[in-house]
Amino acid sequence: MSGHSKWATTKHRKGAVDAKRSKLFSKLARIITVAAKTGGDPKPENNASLAAAIVKAKGYSLPKDKIQTAIDKAFSASAGANYEEVIYEGYGSGGTAIYVEALTDNRNRTAADVRAAFTRAGGSLGATGSVAFQFERRGEIVVAKAGAPDEEELLMAVMEAGGEDLEDNDEEFIVVTAANDLMSVKNALEAAGIEVEGAEWSMRALTPVAVKLETVRKVMRLIDNLEDSDDVQEVYHNMEMTEEIAAALDAD
Repeated sequence: MSGHSKWATTKHRKGAVDAKRSKLFSKLARIITVAAKTGGDPKPENNASLAAAIVKAKGYSLPKDKIQTAIDKAFSASAGANYEEVIYEGYGSGGTAIYVEALTDNRNRTAADVRAAFTRAGGSLGATGSVAFQFERRGEIVVAKAGAPDEEELLMAVMEAGGEDLEDNDEEFIVVTAANDLMSVKNALEAAGIEVEGAEWSMRALTPVAVKLETVRKVMRLIDNLEDSDDVQEVYHNMEMTEEIAAALDAD
């Protein structure tokens, strides 16, 4: 299992994601609205950020009507609040690096929520830049093993499409791309007849750190606390998520 894939990190927590589906859908819709408004065009073929946001939303099964409603909202007369992206950096149990992406219309509210989440889990907020250097922006594309070519053939297709790497993540493969190449690689794979289940940008740890199971449990509780905030979109960490740790978390 990948130690730093966003998809690998959340896979074992699918039940928790399902339980929070309504909140998840609201967050995905907000991302689409902001991408549409920022890009200035409701058509994904003319708005790369919107295209990527839609692909991500589909990967988490956001219904088509909700996607369209989110796009329409960006250009309606009653578009509502103006959201801005805010980054928070901090530390979890054992000095684990935590990188948080949020979309907010009220910085004070979001900062208070994030700080409270860290405090409840025994972590601490850091200054801007305190952990960002431990991560890099990359694209991640999910290809289900069922119906996919064998690993060697798929790797060749990934390289021809302009991808950087292919990781085996249990029931699926994770195609890693440069941040700017996410959509072009996805489109090239699909053109080659390879079915893509999801695609999104991710902050990947440059050097995942081996930690004890109890530390992982504490950090995952911190992540749950952070994701309870409506404003928090993504939370990344630098823990090495081994197969043994994932199995232990599944058993919890």
